[in-house]
Amino acid sequence: MSMFFNEIIYRPLLNIAIVIYNALPGNDFGIAIVVMTVLVRLALMPLSLKALRSQQALNKINPKLNEIKEKFKDNKAAQSEAIMKLYKEEGVNPLAGCLPLLIQLPLLFALYKVFAVGLTESSLSLLYSFISRPDAVSHLFLGIVDITQRSIPLTVLAGVLQFIQGWQQKNSVKGTPGVGKEVAALNSQMLYFLPVFIIIIGWKMPAGLIVYWVATTAFSIFEQFYIKSKKS
Repeated sequence: MSMFFNEIIYRPLLNIAIVIYNALPGNDFGIAIVVMTVLVRLALMPLSLKALRSQQALNKINPKLNEIKEKFKDNKAAQSEAIMKLYKEEGVNPLAGCLPLLIQLPLLFALYKVFAVGLTESSLSLLYSFISRPDAVSHLFLGIVDITQRSIPLTVLAGVLQFIQGWQQKNSVKGTPGVGKEVAALNSQMLYFLPVFIIIIGWKMPAGLIVYWVATTAFSIFEQFYIKSKKS
């Protein structure tokens, strides 16, 4: 399984990252991280949208699901039958949102590994024969930030962007039918917990990983704005 992951997912992404790095003026690996992250997220965007639509469809029928569960709370067989009938009538597949997410996870993990390992002798040995090996590896992002060292400003920025993303998600489910008080309370807690958590764990991480986190969170914020504009 590890060999499959490395050869089919990680190695191709690493080579694409090197192609981008070689093509960039000044060979800025930090910018290569941003470009690579955006390209992968753009490729995965149709899957993200499909998972989101599936979740929205489930949210809409949640009141009916709750009614069925209450009505047949003492008869699990009848409850399951009624729920499946509701899914069929509404054209909803409860598993439809899972497959896109399962496909995304290995790709995003491989992307994370590309930037966590960085451009080392070990990783550069995985380059395909037709990919030019960089003569020298620059670890400066925008000529200022060493991506192999920690960066407090970037870490704080990651926390701020995580808060913005959480605020978007909280507002996107506000007023949605079937979203109970428990879900709303959890969203409120995560709104403040996740940014603090990101800052704490990112405090000692190399800046390259924080650049990746900033890029992917910023893309998620853009994605939410795009979805909202399409709905309106």
